Amino acid sequence: MSDLQRMQTGVRADDGAASNLRKSARTRRAILDGALEFLWSRPFREMTVAGLMSIVGASRPAFYQYFSDLHDLVETLLRGIEEDIFEAAVTWFSGEGDPTALLLESLAGLVRVGYDSGPILRAVADASPSDERLERAWAEFLATFDDAVTARIEEHQEEGLIPAFDARPVAIALNRLDASLLIYAFGRRPRGDPEPVREAITRIWVSTLYESKNQ
Repeated sequence: MSDLQRMQTGVRADDGAASNLRKSARTRRAILDGALEFLWSRPFREMTVAGLMSIVGASRPAFYQYFSDLHDLVETLLRGIEEDIFEAAVTWFSGEGDPTALLLESLAGLVRVGYDSGPILRAVADASPSDERLERAWAEFLATFDDAVTARIEEHQEEGLIPAFDARPVAIALNRLDASLLIYAFGRRPRGDPEPVREAITRIWVSTLYESKNQ
């Protein structure tokens, strides 16, 4: 075999591998999207692998190439929301400048994520009281934001931007309010208007953290 033939064979092999990777990523994405579509109208307890894969249009065994079980799938969806929220809210968590302006931008991003992912939040929150594994996943999800918000409040307190108070209970209260409102407004179809939700969350966060310092 000539060098050119070997090169061409290698290119074809690489193209095939890349194509398989793209197909694998598309299938995994289709399963995640199918789960979201299911959760728009039905609770997690009614989800089955066979039913989900019928939505996706793929075989039941294909599911287990990507997820160990349905809990693994929903936990993956929840981790995706966590990443999306931190990405949307990075301005307030790590930005510099007017803290109120940074917060407004981050809360707008939070509402956008909630608008897209409300059914997942609702499904996990609703199932957690009777499902130990999802109860743990939900608690860990919330605790991640409790830690992050507490740390940011304490940083701004040290800078004199936020009044002195015990930061963690306030962080927990704000985060639980956000979760409850996002689930209420966006957990089912028809979804609510995101603008009043953004205004409500913004009013409460800004008045709790920053306005009292300026009074």
